[in-house]
Amino acid sequence: MLEVKSLEAGYGLVQVLRGIDLNVNSGEIVAVLGSNGAGKSTLNNTISGLYKPFAGSIQFEGQEISGMASERIVEMGLVQVPEGRRVFPNLSVLENLEMGSYRRGKGNRAKNIEHILEIFPRLSARLKQLAGTLSGGEQQMVAIGRGLMAEPRLLILDEPSLGLSPLLVEQMFTLIKKINNDGLAIVLVEQNVVQSLAVADRAYVLENGEIALSGPASELIDDAQLKKSYLGI
Repeated sequence: MLEVKSLEAGYGLVQVLRGIDLNVNSGEIVAVLGSNGAGKSTLNNTISGLYKPFAGSIQFEGQEISGMASERIVEMGLVQVPEGRRVFPNLSVLENLEMGSYRRGKGNRAKNIEHILEIFPRLSARLKQLAGTLSGGEQQMVAIGRGLMAEPRLLILDEPSLGLSPLLVEQMFTLIKKINNDGLAIVLVEQNVVQSLAVADRAYVLENGEIALSGPASELIDDAQLKKSYLGI
């Protein structure tokens, strides 16, 4: 579904990514792991069209999207749920969800809201509540739900566990796997190595703007270099 080749990117004159190669197949969860400053968000924002790449190729379902406008990329079905939730705090939960279908999925809005409330039943009683008054975990549910409203073919989740309690982190990864079980391909961008590898099919480890490790998640969890660098083992 997604193929990134020799990608170089950054912001302004600052180069962050150096020769990134990665791919995502239909129905997969692919984890992109790395510490703060590794280049994860730059990668997401370049794929999503928010940053223009310096060089390289990004293809989504066989079509070159490198440098394409972000709204056009969303219309094609590649949707990002950004780091930090970014809900509209002064809009209700329902209004936030509806905003997700602005570019794509508008015709199925009512049906998709029903589906999202099945995934996140906790939001059912909060539809009229202002999103800015919700807990961090609830806001993350709204953010993911808003992304699903666009009927994505590929969903990028940027740090979905950030700032959540350990219990909510566990629940969030369970929900991510549940969403993937419906056939949705997911790029899971995280610092949480262990739980990301537990739900992912494959993974890439970013370090200083380059791919340091890649492979099946089941193999990387036992990789000595990964344990030393990220798990302190």
